[in-house]
Amino acid sequence: MDYFLQQLVNGLTLGGIYGLIAIGYTMVYGIIGMINFAHGEVYMIGAFISLIAFSVLGMAGITYVPLALLMVLLIAMAFTAAYGWTIERVAYRPLRGSFRLAPLISAIGMSIFLQNYVQIVQGARTKALQPVISGGISIHGFGDNAVTISYIQILIVLTTVAAMTAFTLVIKQTPLGRAQRACEQDMKMASLLGIDVNRTVALTFVMGAALAAVAGLMVTLYYGVIDFFIGFLAGLKAFTAAVLGGIGSLPGAMLGGLLLGLIEAFWSGYFSAEYKDVAAFSILVAVLIFRPTGLLGQPEVEKV
Repeated sequence: MDYFLQQLVNGLTLGGIYGLIAIGYTMVYGIIGMINFAHGEVYMIGAFISLIAFSVLGMAGITYVPLALLMVLLIAMAFTAAYGWTIERVAYRPLRGSFRLAPLISAIGMSIFLQNYVQIVQGARTKALQPVISGGISIHGFGDNAVTISYIQILIVLTTVAAMTAFTLVIKQTPLGRAQRACEQDMKMASLLGIDVNRTVALTFVMGAALAAVAGLMVTLYYGVIDFFIGFLAGLKAFTAAVLGGIGSLPGAMLGGLLLGLIEAFWSGYFSAEYKDVAAFSILVAVLIFRPTGLLGQPEVEKV
């Protein structure tokens, strides 16, 4: 039972990271109906900016951990949001009125460009970060072994809940959120009613990129090792999480991320870790066969 609880904690931690990245996918899809396949690379850039920020603050003598974490978080979100805005401005806005395949190809091209850009600038070798947060809490459960919850796992879960709550409130209770929901329903009518569609879409990319930066910081702290290729697989899994939960639904994206993290953790713990990705994608296929819109997704009603 203790081992089960330990894998549960590990799965929730991993799922929270997937959920943060998945929200960026589902926000963009909900408004413009396109998948931002460069979003995984935005998350990777957030991780690298976090690592660079830690190094700069260390050289500046800022070693108080809470202050350093807050500053790194704000720096990573600001710079990564700028990348998100640039991606929308360069790869999406000029093609918004084109056929649906064009923005998809443009996003894939942007993804490849960002991978190679970071590889050239930062090098192909893995980058390591010394542990910033150490220690944890040991809880004795039903067996002889103790369940260990590290402080970084607690931080990841709390950050995920806080970010999810904040962005949900923004979308439901602010003018920007109302504009986003209006664009989601009918972009042309929203424009006729005075909503600045370009600004709304750009801010949606900025918000998604900021969440990806939070996930990048959490991964950097959790694993301590990053490279230029981490965005590809994480982006693919986050997209899977968004589809699993129901793409276009924010709670669905978080639910899909948590389920994906739990599937990987339990499969790795009780079966073979080599096939955890196979298990995750198999569950996705099974869900889409019986519920094509995902767990919390709603079927689209075509207007005539």
